Amino acid sequence: MQSNNQANQSVSGYKHSEVGIIPVDWEVEYIENFAHITTGGKNTQDRVDDGQYPFFVRSQTVEHINSYSFDGEAILTAGDGVGTGKVYHYINGKFDAHQRVYRISDFNGRVNGYFFYFYFSSHFYNRIMQMTAKSSVDSVRREMIAKMPIPLPTLAEQHAIAEVLGDADALIESLEQLIAKKRAVKQGVMQELFHPKVEWVATKLGSLGVFLKGSGVRKDDTQSGDIPCIRYGEIYTKHSDYIKAFYSWISPAVASTARRLKVGDVLFAGSGETKEEIGKCVAFVDDVVAYAGGDIVILRPEKVCALFLGYYLNTAPINRQKASRGQGDAVAHIGSTALADIDLTLPPTIAEQTAIAAILSDMDEEIAVLEAKLTKTRQVKQGMMHELLTGRIRLV
Repeated sequence: MQSNNQANQSVSGYKHSEVGIIPVDWEVEYIENFAHITTGGKNTQDRVDDGQYPFFVRSQTVEHINSYSFDGEAILTAGDGVGTGKVYHYINGKFDAHQRVYRISDFNGRVNGYFFYFYFSSHFYNRIMQMTAKSSVDSVRREMIAKMPIPLPTLAEQHAIAEVLGDADALIESLEQLIAKKRAVKQGVMQELFHPKVEWVATKLGSLGVFLKGSGVRKDDTQSGDIPCIRYGEIYTKHSDYIKAFYSWISPAVASTARRLKVGDVLFAGSGETKEEIGKCVAFVDDVVAYAGGDIVILRPEKVCALFLGYYLNTAPINRQKASRGQGDAVAHIGSTALADIDLTLPPTIAEQTAIAAILSDMDEEIAVLEAKLTKTRQVKQGMMHELLTGRIRLV
């Protein structure tokens, strides 16, 4: 058991404040006492696609414009709309802003603007949620910003914290850009690989095998056991081209009414919100016992590479064919008869199909490694922010 002396030592150098426990040499100040708070004056229609200056609207996407109303350091956040409490930007230069975007600027000599950006963007949403009785925030009032208390280390420590977190952001941005580049390269490679060659064979999707139907598995059943299962909605939200992991797990009793999958099956979502997205598919290529729930159309192909089909059947030309065959307005549907009529042009040998699929799956693996690194880097940054912005870790 910790002694009183040890307990006192554990909090030595810290104090209670309006924002929680902070170092004794930190101060707490309201935003209105160290910065200017105003809004922009432009409308969304003022944007110019190839404009010279950044134009901040109520979105995380930065638009452009050919004029600027502001020049300097500022933090911007949406005043209303779907981005309320979730959209934050830092700028130091010429820019313009929407009339419902708040601009916090003109920091006095006690505040590093970049440090303030990190603290404000990580704490303001919780503040406005605490100030409303609703489950979502419709708009921000000026006083929500003006009266927000901010812990302030010395200017030197603010600068050090901002520099560390800025480096983390730079790494995150570089990974995001690299992933985007890899995805773009993959798209170019896919267009080349799937462009029909003279020796490729024209056929119908229905000629490749037998169509089956998924069955059973209610939403309430999806965490009832330890047997892997795929539901049609997950084809849109969790999977891309082939099944890499499972997100639903069912009991033996539920599995007894579901369709058991076979290695090489290709699964199509039989319904969707729009005809344009209908029939997205994934290939089942792992030799594990797994099941498919209802509203999934299953193609069990013969003498064709399932992984190749997983990629090929999600390309734009095939998606257009699926969209043209979809039925319904409020909810779109597509069945085995419509899918069977889709026109394909395939490499004549399984070896060639497999080689194409291997190129794409290797690229996917490379992207997946980068995405995992990006996720880890974001998690590390979040941990760093918590420790640095509360003074638990000191840099000065």
